[in-house]
Amino acid sequence: MITKEQEQALRGWFAGRLPEGLFVELLDVTADREEITVVGRIPEPDLGADASQVEREASLDGRISEFRERTRDERIGVAREAEKRFGRKVSWGVQCGDTRAMYTTVSAPVMTRLRQPERQTLDTLIAGGVARSRSDALAWCVRLVQKNADTWLSDLRDSLQHVEQVRAQGPDSE
Repeated sequence: MITKEQEQALRGWFAGRLPEGLFVELLDVTADREEITVVGRIPEPDLGADASQVEREASLDGRISEFRERTRDERIGVAREAEKRFGRKVSWGVQCGDTRAMYTTVSAPVMTRLRQPERQTLDTLIAGGVARSRSDALAWCVRLVQKNADTWLSDLRDSLQHVEQVRAQGPDSE
C-alpha cells in the first residue's frame, strides 16, 4: 500500500508529464507494489439528440478504440519514463461518457495458502461454472468483496494511511 503523499506525488507527476490535451481530465492515478494505473476522461462523440442507445454505445466503443490507437506511442513514452522513475508497470484506461475501458493492465500472481474449506469454496465456484480455475475463482471472490465492502475497504485504507502518518512521526523516522 502506498501513502497518501506518495499517491499525490504520482498524480502530480502524471498531471505534469502527460502530453497537453491527451485527456480532457485526469480522473484516477492509483498504484500498488506492481502497477500504476492512469485513467483519463476523453470527449464523447457528438451524435445529436436523435441517436439511439445502441448507436451511442457503439460510438463510445469506437471513440475508445480510436483514442487507444492514436495515442499509443505517446502513452508508451510516458509509461517507459514512469517505469524507470517509479519501478512499476503503467496501465492505462479511459472514461468516455459512462463507459470505462481499461487496457494494458497487469495481472500479478499472488501466492496464498488456503485450508481445505477455502479450497472447497473455490472448487465449488469452478464446478458451478463461475470460474475456470482456482486462480480465477479467487479473483472472483476478491471482486465480490470489493463490490460489497467498498465503504469498509475505503475506511480501512484511510486508517492505514493514518497509521503511516503516526509511524512517520516516531523516533525511528529519521
